[in-house]
Parts: sequence; structure tokens; C-alpha cells
Amino acid sequence: MLTRFHSKFGKLAGKSNLSFSPLRLFFSFLLVIALFLTLQTGCARKPEPADLIITGAKVYTVNPAQPWAEAVAIKGEQIVFVGSSRQVKKYAGVTTKIIQAGGRLLLPGFQDSHVHFVSGSLNLNRVDLAGARNVEEIQARIRQFVSSHPDLPWIQGRGWMYSAFPGDMPHKKFLDEVVPDRPAIMRCADGHTSWVNSRALALAGITRRTPDPPDGKIVRDDKGEPTGALLEGASGLVSRLIPEPSREERLAALRTGFQEAARWGVTCAHGLGGEFEDLELFNQLRQEGAQTLRLVVTMWVDEPGPKESDFQAYEQARAKFNDNWLAVRGVKLMLDGVIDSGTGAMLDPYEEMKGNKGKLFWEPDDYIKAVIEFSRRGIQVSTHSIGDLAIRLTLDAYEKALKESGHPELRHKIEHVECVAADDFKRFGNPGIIASFQPLHADPDPVWMSAWIKNVGPERVQRAFPWKSVLKAGGHLAFGSDWPVVTLNPWPGLQMAVTREDWNGQPAGGWIPGEKLTLEEAIHAYTLGGAYALNEENLRGSIEPGKLADLILLSQNIFEIPASQIRHTQSVLTIVGGRVMFDSMK
Repeated sequence: MLTRFHSKFGKLAGKSNLSFSPLRLFFSFLLVIALFLTLQTGCARKPEPADLIITGAKVYTVNPAQPWAEAVAIKGEQIVFVGSSRQVKKYAGVTTKIIQAGGRLLLPGFQDSHVHFVSGSLNLNRVDLAGARNVEEIQARIRQFVSSHPDLPWIQGRGWMYSAFPGDMPHKKFLDEVVPDRPAIMRCADGHTSWVNSRALALAGITRRTPDPPDGKIVRDDKGEPTGALLEGASGLVSRLIPEPSREERLAALRTGFQEAARWGVTCAHGLGGEFEDLELFNQLRQEGAQTLRLVVTMWVDEPGPKESDFQAYEQARAKFNDNWLAVRGVKLMLDGVIDSGTGAMLDPYEEMKGNKGKLFWEPDDYIKAVIEFSRRGIQVSTHSIGDLAIRLTLDAYEKALKESGHPELRHKIEHVECVAADDFKRFGNPGIIASFQPLHADPDPVWMSAWIKNVGPERVQRAFPWKSVLKAGGHLAFGSDWPVVTLNPWPGLQMAVTREDWNGQPAGGWIPGEKLTLEEAIHAYTLGGAYALNEENLRGSIEPGKLADLILLSQNIFEIPASQIRHTQSVLTIVGGRVMFDSMK
């Protein structure tokens, strides 16, 4: 070795007229070796200790470059390492907390891409009618609540579905039987219809002579008498009389809502109605350390469109709330109603509804103008669009706005997307358009779905809740709940996305089985898909070094169990920004 070294440097010395003695060459050789060892030592230097290590896990990263791993190291709010349990040891220090996962499945935290967090939180302390199958069961739940809350001036609840009542619509007589002496209002699960008792109708002054409001309908019997069912904006005739919850009541409800999110593994939510007005409450809870999930909030804008004062309010709020924990971003527009009650805007009439096509809540020109103006200002738009007419108008507006906005980074969301015209699927391939679905809305249980199926008819039903069709068209999916329409718990929704069967396994093989997703596709829509919808796919949504440490450790490995058991999953450990928000492993 030394001879070859001497020979090589001797030739160099000859070319440069330098003279190298053997001793000088020997010391030069030692210097090169020392430099080499120094560089090697520097490269192998132990990294800075992590704050938290999760090891011994089955880590599904949602990162195609490294789909699976065993361990994750976290420093501050960020992931600093993803790899093997052996390699992660170099991140362990004296103060590092180490969690042994025991082979459990670790996923990125789930994002709920469509919630109403305030109303969902408040609803946790009201009559829960979700899943009630008939009038008798509904009445039993209300009766029990009334007996245990004798001092409440109003009885409120939510969660019933049309199919539980004769004729697919509730009647005041059923509510009068259990709440005769106090006003009562029970909102449908979808939030678009209210069921009130006679006492509430009397307080609101609603009689046979009361005209329908422009944005709603008072359902009446054959004699013209109000039945107690109020569609869309007609609900406001009663709900405006209900005393607003106090600040402390709202804060208490939100604290409970945050705990609920952490318990189920929801680490980020996109608030699409009701949150903007309570930003200061959310901020107070954040300062208290009670906020357990990241919250992105939209501002609601109605027809005829935004005024300059709306833009000013938006910019002021965005300047104050604009970080990874609480951010104002985008606006919410409501374009139509729902198919179950015949208020979703359709291209062709509903089955057996005497020419009814539903109704757009905006004049088309006003809507397109508003979307273009928001886009021009770089503001994301999320539009409630359920019927195929509303969806087509939304696609028209988004395509035009994205082309003209000067903001190529914008990604506008279509919320719900329940019934798409066959010719419109290909339009979802636009990277600036996000299909925001709520999988549990497609529950084929007859109590939940029969009115929907009956209203759209046999031809359109084949395009119901078309997750796979949108994906095949090159579209981007973002999944959520629409809480309190359904539970904030994402695991029943994940099961529905891959099975399209009710909890009894019906229909076998799935309702419209071609729209089922693989488990990987469904997880992506709840994680990286939700992040992509908010232009944050480089910040969170997968388990990668440099991304925010939002992680959930599960009670069961959903890759190794029958799909029919996914809904029984729970988070045993929920981590947001490196902080443990929920832990049932203790």
C-alpha cells in the first residue's frame, strides 16, 4: 500500500517539480487516513435525541416510497425518523419517551374533511335519534331524555331518518305524545328537515295561513294544516326562537367534542359551517391546551354572494388565525338541498314527485360570479352539491374560475357529490377539483337509504355515491363525516367505503359494488387525500420524516381482519403534533 502510495505521489512530484522524501510521504499518508476517519466519524455521529419514539409497531405510512415500517421517532411537532426498530434506537436519549407498540397498527392521523364541529359538540348533550328504526323507538328515546331533563325549556334532538315514519315524513302528533308541555324540535340526521311539536308551532305562530319562506317549505296535510315537518329554511321559523347556549355551555360542549375527536383518532377537521362565528372560543380552548385536533375553518356565504364587508371579515379572521392548529381558509356555499326530501337540485324530475326537480339555492349567474371572485382572490371554495344539476353547475363554475383565477394552486371542493350525471365523471380529473365524500352517508340500511333510492329511481341510483368512478376518472377523494349528520367516529365510514354493506352484511357483496374502494384507497382518502384537499400534502397526511407528527395507534390491525369488523376499531393512542392527546394503553 505504502509503495503504491509512494509511487503515485512520486509521479505527481515529478510533474510539479516537487521533491518528496519517504518520511514526508509517510506523514502525508497518515494525514489522509486521519482526515478519512474524521469524516467517517462525523457521518456516523448520533442524531439529536428524539422526544418520543414508537417502536415495535406495524406502521402503514401512506407513503408509496416506504409503505411499511416498524418505528417512528418524533422531535417537537415533527417526525424525524421512520424505519426499523433497530435503527430507531440511535434516536433514544436519556429524556426520550419510548412507547412499545406491541405489534399494533400505526397510521397517520385521520382527517375529517367535512364537519360542523360546534353543532356536533352541542348535539352530544341532546336527544340522540341516530339509528332509530321506527316511531316507537324514536319516542322511547325522547321520553327517556325528557324525564331526565325536567328543567330544560326546549327539548332538542337529532338523528331521525325519513324512512322511520309513515309516508317518509314525521308528524307533530308523534312528538306531542311524548312532549306535550314544552316546545320540542328534532332535526333530521341530514340537518335539512326539522320535526317540531304543536307547542313549537304555536310559539312560532305557524298556522295554515303562514306562507312558505323563500328558501324552505312548511309541510301541510290535505286540509292545509302544518304537520310539524319543516323543510330547509322553514326550520328557521322555529329555531330562531331557541335561546342560544351561553358561552360557558358552548365551551363545555367544545371540550367534549375535542375529547371525542381524540378518542376516535381524528387529528384534523375541516369545519364547513358554524365554526367561523366561534373562532374566539376555539382560540381560548387552544390557549388552555384543550384543543386536541387541527381545525381549518371556512366562512359561510349565502346568495346573492359576497359583499366587500364579507371579504374584510374573512381577511381579518385569516390574519389572526392562520397556523397549523387553527386556520381560517376558504368559504362554504350551499347550492342545493338533499335527495331524501326532494330538495336536491336534479337535471330530471324525481320519481313519483309530480315534476319536482328540487331547487338551486343560488341563481346560477350569481353562483358562478361568486366562485370566480373568490378564486381571483385566492380563496378556496367548498360547495354543498348533492343533485346532478347542482354538481354540474359546480363543475362549470370551478372549471371557469380555475382557468381565469391566476391561482393555479387552488383546489376547490365539491361537498357530498351524491348523484353525478354520467357525462360529468370525466370532469373530476381536474387536479383543482376535490370530491369530498362522507362514506357513511351511503349506508344501504333501508331506514337510512330507502327514501333516497325511491326518489332518484332505478337509472340514477346506479351512480349513487360514486367513489370509485371519480377515482377512475383521475379524481381526488377526501373523506369525512358531516358530523353531526353521522358520528364523528371514522371507522364505520371506513368499513362502508370498502364494503358498501349495512351492519347485517346486506346486500351481500355491496350496494352498487363497483363503487367499493380498496382498504388502501379508503385510508388514503381519510389521510393524504384530506391533506391534499387543503394543499397540505407536504405537511401531513402520511408518516414521513419532516411531516407533522399526527399519528394513531389502533386497537386492531384492519389489514388482518374481515372488512365487516373494521367499524369496531378504536384508537388506543392519538398523537397530534408530537403530543399525546388520548391514551388508553395505560
